[in-house]
Amino acid sequence: MDDVKGIRKSCALLAETFEYIESIIKPGTTGYDLDRVAEEFIRARGGVPAFKGYGGFPAALCLSLNDAVIHGIPKKEPFKIKDVISVDCGINLNGYFSDSAHTFTLGPQDQAVTNLLRIAEESLFLGIEEARKGNRINDISRAIFKHNRQNGYGIVRPYCGHGVGFGVHEEPQVPNYVGSGPNPRLKVGLVLAIEPMINLGTDEVYVAKDDWTVLTKDHSISVHFEHTIVILEDSTEILTLWGSKRGYQVHA
Repeated sequence: MDDVKGIRKSCALLAETFEYIESIIKPGTTGYDLDRVAEEFIRARGGVPAFKGYGGFPAALCLSLNDAVIHGIPKKEPFKIKDVISVDCGINLNGYFSDSAHTFTLGPQDQAVTNLLRIAEESLFLGIEEARKGNRINDISRAIFKHNRQNGYGIVRPYCGHGVGFGVHEEPQVPNYVGSGPNPRLKVGLVLAIEPMINLGTDEVYVAKDDWTVLTKDHSISVHFEHTIVILEDSTEILTLWGSKRGYQVHA
């Protein structure tokens, strides 16, 4: 489990990074500046932004606004009141990788968006509750899918959670729906990034002309929550907790 210690340190730095982002994100801030200072924060503490250069991605943060689901490129336009901003970040710390995402909101939101945020984040933790030794990937997927679908939300299918630890993306994949793909049993030491991407409207998405940003087909609001976890013998540890969720415990 020595490798888990290294991954845990990477995840701790990522949690600190999200706390820093939360303290500075506000109307008038630009995605470009947020990305720059987040990268400086990570590098000053010995980390390397894991996404920057990965597959040619140009930034440290994926910043996806409003109807953008994931992989948004930071821009120089200022954030505005009522923006819904999903921030996805990964860190390579001494060869150990972490991955997490959180959706921030600027100012009061419509009740429909507030409900979407709550249900989507709840579904992440319901999925994590099922991520324990002896269960299977589909147990995670089913919990996430059920909670969102019964509330009428769109569930993104082409993109999903995944293994992480020695690289940005590793096997197994962790879909947010129950499909017919591989369904391995969860074993001690397995590290996963679980990440519901949930839309206020349709399931359907498309890739923008920048070849990166994924958008909802009906331009409804999308939210994204993600944590890196590790399966232990008698519990599951959430490695990227920060803010009000710090100290949350999951037991098998």
